Parts: sequence; C-alpha cells; structure tokens
Amino acid sequence: MRNRERAMKMPQVIFQPSGRRGEIPEGKTVLEAARFLGVGIESVCGGKQSCGKCRIRVESEPSARLGITSHPDHLSPFTEEEGEFIGEKERAEGVRLACAAAIRGDVLIYVPEESRTGKQVVRKEASEKTLSLKPAIRLFPVTLPTPTLKDPQGDYERLVAALSERFGLQRLEIDYPALLELSGALRQGNWTVTAAIRMEQEILAVFAGEVKEVYGLAVDVGSTTVAGYLCSLTTGKTIGTESLMNPQITYGEDVVARITYVMDHPDGMNQMRGAIIECLNGLIRTVTADHGLSPAEILELTLVGNTAMHHLLLGIDPRALGVSPFTPAVHRSLDIKARDLGLKAHPAANVHVLPIEAGFVGADNVGVLIAEEPYRRDERVLIIDVGTNGEMVMGNRERLLSASCASGPALEGAHIRFGMRAAPGAIERIRIDPDTLDVGFKVIGEERWRPEFPVTGAKGICGSGIIDGVAELYRAGIIEHSGRFRTDSATARLRLTDGKPEFVIAWPEETALDRAITINQQDVRSVQLAKGALYAGAKLMMKRLGIAKLDRVILAGAFGSYIDKTEAMILGMFPDCDLDHVASVGNAAGDGARIALLNRDKRLEAETVARQIEYLELTLEEEFQQEFMAALFIPHMSDAFPHLPPLRDKN
Repeated sequence: MRNRERAMKMPQVIFQPSGRRGEIPEGKTVLEAARFLGVGIESVCGGKQSCGKCRIRVESEPSARLGITSHPDHLSPFTEEEGEFIGEKERAEGVRLACAAAIRGDVLIYVPEESRTGKQVVRKEASEKTLSLKPAIRLFPVTLPTPTLKDPQGDYERLVAALSERFGLQRLEIDYPALLELSGALRQGNWTVTAAIRMEQEILAVFAGEVKEVYGLAVDVGSTTVAGYLCSLTTGKTIGTESLMNPQITYGEDVVARITYVMDHPDGMNQMRGAIIECLNGLIRTVTADHGLSPAEILELTLVGNTAMHHLLLGIDPRALGVSPFTPAVHRSLDIKARDLGLKAHPAANVHVLPIEAGFVGADNVGVLIAEEPYRRDERVLIIDVGTNGEMVMGNRERLLSASCASGPALEGAHIRFGMRAAPGAIERIRIDPDTLDVGFKVIGEERWRPEFPVTGAKGICGSGIIDGVAELYRAGIIEHSGRFRTDSATARLRLTDGKPEFVIAWPEETALDRAITINQQDVRSVQLAKGALYAGAKLMMKRLGIAKLDRVILAGAFGSYIDKTEAMILGMFPDCDLDHVASVGNAAGDGARIALLNRDKRLEAETVARQIEYLELTLEEEFQQEFMAALFIPHMSDAFPHLPPLRDKN
C-alpha cells in the first residue's frame, strides 16, 4: 500500500521566470516536467546528458507566496555526467542539468537566460524566382442545365457531363466530402459552380458560383525550423510566408537524437508526430488568417524535409534510419489526403510529399535540386545546404553526386559553450582587429556594431557568429593553423579559465549573463570537426567525379544565407573557389517545395533526378578519415586557397 501511495505522489514543480507550475509524477526529470508544462529548455542531445545545454538552478528556500518548500534534496543526486559540465562552485549554487535531475519533491526551478529556448529569428523568406505555372489543381467553372422531371439525372452525373462537354474532361472521380457539398453548392449557385479538379481526374471541391482563386501551401519541414509559403495556384504569386520553430527540438537538436528518442520511449513516435502536426496546423491557421483566408481554402500542400522529418511527420517508424544501411521506408513521392495526416486544411486537400534520395539525403535535398537545377549546368558546382544536417550536391549535367555529414549542430551554435540559436541578443557578426586584437560585433536586432555603440544584453553567439569568430581568431593570429590557441598574444581578452585558454568576445557588462561571452579551445575544436566533415565530404566527391577545382559554390538554407563567404573560406568550410562565384541562395529547399506546388511537371522531374543522382556514403569511403584529418586544419593542412585574401604571416 505504501509503495502504491509513493508511486502516486505528485510533487509541485514551479518554473521561473515563466511562472509555469503543475503537479508532476515523482521520478520524472526536470526536462520532462518542462516539456509537459510548456517551458522551453534547450536540449541539444535530447536528454542524453551529453550536451550540457539544459542547465537549471534549484532554489533552496521555503516560499509561502508560492505554497511550496523547495530544496536541492528534492531532486535526485548529482551525477557523474553532470560533473562534466558543472563545476564545484555552480554545483554548490544548485545548478543541475534538467535532463539528469529527477523530481522527488516540491521544487522551484529557475531557468537561466542561456538555457531558455527563446523565439528564434527564423530566416526563411521566399526568394524571388520566376516560376512556370502548371498547378496540379485547377478551377473549372461550369453552368448545368436545370433538372426537370423529364431529366432526373443525379447532380454528380450532371456535373460530370457538363465538365466533359465544356472542357473535355473524362472519367472524373469525386472526393467524398465534395460529394456531400455538391447538391447544396449547385442550388446555392443557381446551377453555376466551380469545380476544383486535381490532375484532371479528381473533383476535390465544388464551390457555388464562379470562383477565380484557389490556394496552396508549400512547406519545408526542417529539423530546427518549419517554413510555409502560401501561394495562389491561379496566379503563382506567393501571398504570405510563415516560419516557426520545429517543436521536436525539445526531444533533441538533430535527427539522430530524435530517432534515439523514439527507440527509447514507447510513446516517443506519437509525441513527436503530434508535435509536428500541431505545429503545421498552427502555421496553416496563422498564414491564412494573416491574409484574410481560412484553412479550408487550402486545397493542396507540398512538403519537403530530411528523411527523419519525413518519416516522423508521416508516422513511419524511423528506427531503420538509425542503423546501417539506414534504409528509408519509401523512396518515391507520395500523395496523401490532408485529413489522413490530421492537417486542418480543406478536408479533400492533397498533400504531395517529394521523394527521398537516400537514408540521410531527403526530400529537402530534392527540393534544392529542382530549385537550383545543377543537372542543367555545364559548370562544376557544389551546393551545400548548411542546416542541422549538412547535405551536399556536386556535379553538372554530366553527373551528380550527393552526400550527407553531421556538421550543422556545431555550426548552428550547438556544442558551443555560449552557442545559441539566431534569436534577439545573439551575436551574429564578429570582427577582430589584427593589430589591436579589439573585437567588433553585432547582435541580432541591432544594426550598429560594437564599439560603434555601447552594447548591453548580448546573450550568446549564433551560427554565423561562430564561423566569423573562429575564422577571425585565425586571421588575427590568436589561434594557430592547427586550431590551438597561442599563449603569447598581448591582450587581456586572451585568458586562462581552469587552466584552459579562451578569448573574450563580449565583456560581462556587455552581456545579459553577468559574465563574459567567450570562445574557448573546445569551441574551436567543435567547429573544426564540423567544418572538417564538410570539407572532407567535398574533397571525396571531387575525387569521385575526377575534378580538381570547383567553378561555383552555392550556400543554401536559411543559415547559409547569413554566412560570410570570405570567413567561411578562411575557416575552410569548402574547397577554394573564386569568391565572386560563391553565393547564398536562401532556403532552396523551400523554393523547391514552392516550385513543386506550382508546377506539376517539376514533380516528375524531382522523381527522375532523385533516382538518377548518385549517393556517396562518406563513412564507407576508405579515404574519408585521411581527408577529414587534413581538413581539421585552418583552412586546410595542405590545400591551397589562391582566392583567399592574404593572411598574416605568423599563421
């Protein structure tokens, strides 16, 4: 009986500064409590106690105002894994990892600034592309003869006959919800209606009177962000754009962490699928309401995403993707009713999901392909979609290769001590004067640079700032070719903390953290590992294609749009190329989703190119480790970069 009472114990958990509170079953971790109560806490590793980003502080005090008594002993004992990220001083102050600390009693939890998942600045605007319009869904206005006793033919048969006579459409089927609306629409429109027909085969909806506009939504389901593009299928115009954080982030920053979560939790699949479906429905509501429309006016959606996002959205078990040979459940494109997926668009709306290339090169990369069309180019091009997972395409009309490498998390701020997402307060640009070693930086939300104006409230460094920072440390001679810090730099910004070197980017008075924001040796190593994987992958692709140099480099993805190309080449993210031929193209995966939405022929093209492109599994390449080790150097151990501006001699 006592065991049963203990199992039923529900301690009170209160989070500050949000004020969220609730009863949580004893034994749940603070991170699980945060998820349940809707409190955003960073969790790059998905709760595996390996990233140190979910730092919280348990308050040790009775609180009559809040009605609980909180004490560190009301959490499970401190773990060895926590000791890797939390020093003795912080431990004494009650700092814990939310994923490690299990709840045993009432607790008041403070979530510090750097651990909060603040609203990200989501940069996935629609690009200005000239798109050929040939939608899968078209409007067909038609007037039917009024029925009489001598002509008692059914409403559906009469509609089909009229559409055949006027437009030559044959063998039409009708979706069930459209059939239910048909009689009412005919009589409301006085026998004039507009039929929305997909691929000249299926009647999806029947509207009273003559309707001139029909709408669709293209969606890029990214690991970090979800972007939707509301389009007119009649004119091809992009009407509105909406972007949101992918709520699955709370289960892990990258796809491997999310697949692992599904493996480790019986209800993990339902949790993550429910989260992304709810997110998409919120996006649909918002983007339509912003333009005076209703969700029911969306009659088609196109979706792209990496293979793991594809499977989780569709409810397909992703566990096969977590083990070699990383086989997806399906390669081909799919057409599914929105209602079957739980999406709140028109009940008959079609969802077209672009095809997958390989285990870790998904429909998002196919979107990049049909947006940038390297298969129509003569020049040898490298396309890097720099996101949470780095995907690459290389070649031209003669031959194309694709590959994937785990590079994005570090380059987007994960595994970096003061790394954060691109949110207000994040340092997004860094410059270091090679002579004085003074630092200039710019934060998101402010156009002016430090020291041009005094900065306060910096919260961390986002991906573009991380790339700038490490490249600038090298350019200024603060770190060596190998990435090691020099100890002879004459500046107070270079200091030792716990015997390890770090360089101060922002002083305590310039931050919202009451301590300096720095780049340390481990941060540099993390960036080297990430950029080294990208570079090594590119070199192996060049060898497979038999080419010695690239004619063009394209940086795709929302993150890629904000990378400084010169700093990226100084760092060694990609092989040498004329900087005039290095360009950012924005969210090419989203562009591909829009193209597929507006032109059904491009769907066939996507299907064809997804099967023709050759996938290079980098982990199976014998030379990968050798190329990777050489690529860890900045910019590279031996490769020349004639297109880089001159660097300081001491490097």
